[in-house]
Amino acid sequence: MQGSNYIESSLELHLFFGRIMKEHSLFLEAGFTPADPSFSEKAEHFKCEFEKLLCDAVKMANGIISQRVLCSQEIVTEFTALAEKQTEHFTGIAIDNEITSMELRLKSGCGKCGDNPEMRGRVRKLNQRALSLTDGLISFKETILRNVLCGEMFTMNYPLLIEHIIREAKLYREYIECLEKNGVLPESTMKQTECFWNRIMMEHAMFIRGLLDPCETELFDTADKFADEYCELLEKCRSAHNSAMTADSLELTKKLRDFKAAGTQGIEQNKIRSVILPLLADHVLREANHYLRLLKS
Repeated sequence: MQGSNYIESSLELHLFFGRIMKEHSLFLEAGFTPADPSFSEKAEHFKCEFEKLLCDAVKMANGIISQRVLCSQEIVTEFTALAEKQTEHFTGIAIDNEITSMELRLKSGCGKCGDNPEMRGRVRKLNQRALSLTDGLISFKETILRNVLCGEMFTMNYPLLIEHIIREAKLYREYIECLEKNGVLPESTMKQTECFWNRIMMEHAMFIRGLLDPCETELFDTADKFADEYCELLEKCRSAHNSAMTADSLELTKKLRDFKAAGTQGIEQNKIRSVILPLLADHVLREANHYLRLLKS
């Protein structure tokens, strides 16, 4: 039966992934050249639509979401507001900063939102919107990837980054579909969760390494070490028989989270030379915070 868990899980899902999707759209838009104005316009469309979705989710979630999600800093961090303002300035792409202000004012619930039919209906409509939008964004990303790989398009985004954000969007869609079908999130094993997110963390380290200025040798070497360590951990996770490497994943991800937090602050304060947008730095930090919550739970 779709009750309070369906409502809470759906809203928490959109607070995290809805923001991730709108930022994916922004990063894609920022990476196109003047040769592809129609792609820039389509990316802007998805950014705006996911902003609307996220705004509605924030309004509905106040007083309902769990304290552990609210405190995880996967929804918003201490750096997000400034990162948005700086990224808007650097790219000329408009960002609805009021959403972040609303998120910073969010209150958790007491787990008693109940099986409210009206709220359940509103959440179902939100889920259907998210599903349609995510399907469209996945198709858009896959078109970009095909064009890049066959030499028809140039973008400042790595092909691996485009593959990376396609996987994240497909996970989001999988979660929404499961909520609509079963009323609860899928019961993934910890091994499956770790294999997915350890790969994401590994690729984050690779992207950071590739976007740092060549003179930032110390940071480059640190990012390179994280990439190697996650590669080893990922192989262990994949080869382990129905078991997870949770303690190892937790320890390494805490270290990477701290590295990302220091990096985000350094980029915002113009102390690190790179081509990393401040919002991208904050984006990957929030994903590490999300993964840490999953590992701890």
